[in-house]
Amino acid sequence: MSWLVTGGAGYIGAHVVAALLDEGEPVVVVDDLSTGEASRTATATLVEGSILDGDLVRRVLREHVVRGIVHIAAKKQVGESMADPAKYYRENVVGTVSLLDAAVACGVESFVFSSSAATYGMPDVDMVTEDTPCEPISVYGRTKLIGEWAARDVAAATGLRAVSLRYFNVAGAASPALGDPGVFNLIPMVFAALSAGEAPRIFGADYPTADGTCIRDYIHVADIADAHVAALRWLSSGDGNGSSYEVLNIGRGEGASVRDVLRCVADVTGIGFEPEVVDRRAGDPARIVAQVDRIRATLGWTARHDLTDMVASAWAAWKARHGERG
Repeated sequence: MSWLVTGGAGYIGAHVVAALLDEGEPVVVVDDLSTGEASRTATATLVEGSILDGDLVRRVLREHVVRGIVHIAAKKQVGESMADPAKYYRENVVGTVSLLDAAVACGVESFVFSSSAATYGMPDVDMVTEDTPCEPISVYGRTKLIGEWAARDVAAATGLRAVSLRYFNVAGAASPALGDPGVFNLIPMVFAALSAGEAPRIFGADYPTADGTCIRDYIHVADIADAHVAALRWLSSGDGNGSSYEVLNIGRGEGASVRDVLRCVADVTGIGFEPEVVDRRAGDPARIVAQVDRIRATLGWTARHDLTDMVASAWAAWKARHGERG
């Protein structure tokens, strides 16, 4: 019996694959390699293909006797989702429904859905709980919320047990080989600017926060991977008082401002710089920090890594891929 990880050749997916392999679990990966890299899947079995291919997914589930699915494969760029919503509804929503349909048809018992704090939108609260109303402001966020609804409703109707994990701001790397290859999140964007000899940019310094910059809850990708393992254990154990579905935040429960992150980058890299303050980006909330009591109580999981761990591991991965200064 095996675990299926969709998108297991990508940044987060590869960390989940590595964590499961470290636990001695057999893993099969389905990834179309549009953004993933085959080398990241280690000793897992890699099947190149799309989750939209229902026949392929069913064949994988049956041939590998898959007992649980970790569904990470998705398109995830907010700006792109607004420019091409049909692509995001097809890949993220239709893909998830197709996967759930195959899971039920093949008798899969457990389903972990990779969701996002983007489902909350711009909550006007100090700490975001799982009960905070979801009002996503991007197509990407809406596709993740619909995916949650689909997992919840299929679980209620069929007996499939499911967990949706709402990630906050993911960073870091468990090893240099598994670093984030994209330049879409704050920390790699800062590294890219420094490597090009440019000043990192701060998008707005007039927010109602202590230093005027946005505050986010940064979570190490290795902690994200450990949370998936904990979720699969919980689902497999049958705990939960008969509940077929749960939604959980994954964060540290602590906020760091953009200036906090930049100071940490300067300390870790030893590169001095003065950031450039530019206009705010549309849709950036001033603060979004996770309340993490529920995941601690449900899964017994707590984040182990701090911001310095994230930046230092991300910097080591960046240098491995790009060189000291890119």
